[in-house]
Order: sequence, then structure tokens, then C-alpha cells
Amino acid sequence: MNIVHISAECYPYAKAGGLGDVVGALPKYLNQSRHQAMVILPYYYNERLRDAEKSLVYEGQAPLGVEPFAFRVYKVDDSKDFDLYVIDIPGRFDRPGIYIDPWSGHAYWDEKERFISYQVAALEWLKIEDFKPDIIHSHDHHTALIPFMMGQAFRFENFRETPSILTIHNGEYQGRYSRDDYDLLPAFNLENIGLLDWDGALNSLAAGIKTAWSVTTVSEGYMEELLEYCHGLEQLLRHEKEKTIGIVNGIDSDVWNPETDQYIGHNYSKKSSKTGKSKNKKILCNEFEVDPKSPVFSFIGRLVREKGADLLPSLIQKCSEEGVDASFIVLGTGDPSLHEVFDKLSDEHFGYFDTRLEYNEQLAHQIYAGSDFLLMPSRVEPCGLNQLYAMRYGTIPVVRKTGGLADTVKDLHEKSGYGIVFDEFSVGDAYRAVERGVELFAEKALFKKKVEKVMSLDYSWRRSTEKYISLYNSLIKS
Repeated sequence: MNIVHISAECYPYAKAGGLGDVVGALPKYLNQSRHQAMVILPYYYNERLRDAEKSLVYEGQAPLGVEPFAFRVYKVDDSKDFDLYVIDIPGRFDRPGIYIDPWSGHAYWDEKERFISYQVAALEWLKIEDFKPDIIHSHDHHTALIPFMMGQAFRFENFRETPSILTIHNGEYQGRYSRDDYDLLPAFNLENIGLLDWDGALNSLAAGIKTAWSVTTVSEGYMEELLEYCHGLEQLLRHEKEKTIGIVNGIDSDVWNPETDQYIGHNYSKKSSKTGKSKNKKILCNEFEVDPKSPVFSFIGRLVREKGADLLPSLIQKCSEEGVDASFIVLGTGDPSLHEVFDKLSDEHFGYFDTRLEYNEQLAHQIYAGSDFLLMPSRVEPCGLNQLYAMRYGTIPVVRKTGGLADTVKDLHEKSGYGIVFDEFSVGDAYRAVERGVELFAEKALFKKKVEKVMSLDYSWRRSTEKYISLYNSLIKS
């Protein structure tokens, strides 16, 4: 099969979250399964893409409403695991940020024009490219108008019989614009304008749900949650339920491998995990100035409400006041008000809590390798990759029971359990989960057994890729 992924992110060239990790791994594993997968990405003028070796493969124009815009397509020559193409649209993507202006900290003002022009350009190029897709796979609202244009735009009628898939990585963000913005799209039969509309607005994600041949999301649990609540789209998803499926994300076990990871201080395997993690823990605790004798609980991710980051200060404060023998580390960026809170907290609890308010891929790997526990108190977690990375490195996940976290972490109290799961989003429930972690850490033999258990679990992309291939084949046959 020839499979085209169209996305706003793709690791390691442009990543803001889990979307980038998925699109950077799934095509690789599809190719290893003897299919031909490629990725189309905007050409952001970040350091990684600017420095990459590239070849110009196409130069042309496409319409954004009545006005044509120029674009170029480059092949990224140093992408090894799959063919990667970037679309350069001057005035739209020639900036370093993906969604956020790094200088102001605010979202770009022209999101609508950026991502609509990108989607139009991607299809414009594909319709003349020799690579004929058997499947076109879109990801999140930034590319959710692709299925609509494939099925409705006169300009792209040669894609009418090509199966389209939309994967929802996060249903909170939907690409809502004015209903009148339909005129930015290539011409289509206006009798079908209702396919773009939801609640009186042009809703990109809703249009994708209505028009894609199949709608997937990144875990079975998250799909069930979306059917109950999807920020206003739950009724639509229930109506389209027959074409929905949850497929849990995997991880790239070549990139996330403690035996070969060049980002960590000491490599180790399951057999050498005790000494390997101990050495990495010393490096980590020196970096963050916390006590290596205590169990280390870490948080890695965006400091936003969705991830439950606002619960952490109260949790750490309570643990300190109650004399819980633990250390806490936070790595991430997000809400500026939370930055201030964490800065103050690290001053007040020096030696007990420390933070790095930044995005740092190398340090993240060291945290996974050196921590004893990973905290994920998420309000919403479509799949979650951090808990999978943590387990690969022998770090026990402490998670709230939601979405993909509920699908991938089995509580210690269950038969063959290996993680710590709490139900309610509250400081009290999270505190009791930390206490359970401290108790487990004190039982050295049992703790070692659980570390080896999580390292033996297989959450690689191989299993998930097989499910996608089965879905692709079913759509082609239909």
C-alpha cells in the first residue's frame, strides 16, 4: 500500500506534543511492514528543518479563496525511515514556531490561513505526483479538512475514491472559524456546505469526522470518552460511531531504548536495571539537587490544566508538610502563572523539589532513566506516551485513571499489576498514590520485580501498526 500522512507535526523535525511522536513513528513501522508510507509536513523555519538537506521537487500555485498563493515542495533528504516532504508557503510558515510565536508566547494570528493553505497545497501537489496514494491519513484539526476536500472539491475530484482516515489526537482543539470562511476552500457544491458546519461555525474537526471514511483516536478508552464528551462534538461522534475505532499509540522502541540511548548517562538493560538506574539517578539528582536516597517522582510535559500540572504544587506542598520521604522533579513549559508558582516552590523546598521550566529532549530521557516514578495526574489524556516511555526505562507510572492511561497502566492491586492508578482528580487521591509509591519503594525486592515487569511490557508500534494495516486494507476492499 501507498500511505500518505499529512500532519502539522513530525518528530524529530517539528514536535509540540504526542502528535509529533506518532507521525514520526507510525510511517517508519509501516515501511518496516513492507508498505510505502510518506509524510507531508509544513516547512517551519526552525533550526532542524533549515539545516536539513533538502531537494526541491515541485514549485507551483494553488488557490486560497480567489487569491492564488505560491508554494514549494522539498524532499528532506536526511529523513531515513520514511520519505518526508515539507511544503514551503512564504508568509505563512517561514517562522520558527509550530503554533506559538516563541518571541511573544502567543498563538499565531493567522492559524486559519496557514493551515487551510497548507492542506490545499498538499492535495494540489499530490494530484500531480507520481506517488499515487492508496490511503490518505490526516491528523487532528490542522489537516481535518483534507477528507472534505477529497470528497467535495471539484479541483480534487480524482481523490473521490481514495480512502481517507482522520485520527483525533486531541478533541479539545477543533479549528473553529466563521461559517463564511468556506470561501477560502476550493470550489465545491454549495448544497453540501452543511458538511463544514457545526453549531453555526466552520468546524474543521467536525467536517473531518463527517467526511473521512474512518475516524480513529489514540486509545480505546479515549474513544469511549469522546463519545460521552468531546467539547460539543459528542453527538456527531455518536452518529458516526460505526466508522470510529480506538487504536492505542505505541512508542518507537529504537529511539526509546535504555540499552542504546545516547541521551542518558549510563545505558542498561532489564538485567542490569538496578545498577543502571542507580547510576542515572545519581546524575539526575545532582542536576536537580534532590536526595538520591529518597524515591524520585517526576513530571514531564506541558504545564497546562489538561495535564493536571496545576495539581502538582499543592501535592508537593502537602507531601512536604506531611513529611513524606520523597523528592519531586518537574520538567516542562506552559502556563506562565504556573511557572511563577513552580519557581517559588523550588525556592521554598530546596532539596525536596526542583524544576526546569523548558523543553529539553535530552534531559527528558535522563529523567525517564533516573526517576523511580513518573507522575501523570491528567484531567484528560487521549493516549499518553510518557507513561510508555517511563516503563521502557523501568520507571513506575503513577497515573490518574483516564483515557489511554487507564488502557495502558494496570494497578498494583490487580493481578499482574505494575503501576499506581488513582481515580479522582484531587490532591487527596494523588497524595495517597504517592504514599503507595513510597511504600513500594521501601520493599526493595518487590520494587525491583515491578521495575523488571514494566521493562518487559511491549508497547512498541509493531502491535499498533498491525491494527492500522488491517484498517487500511478493510477500507481499500470496501
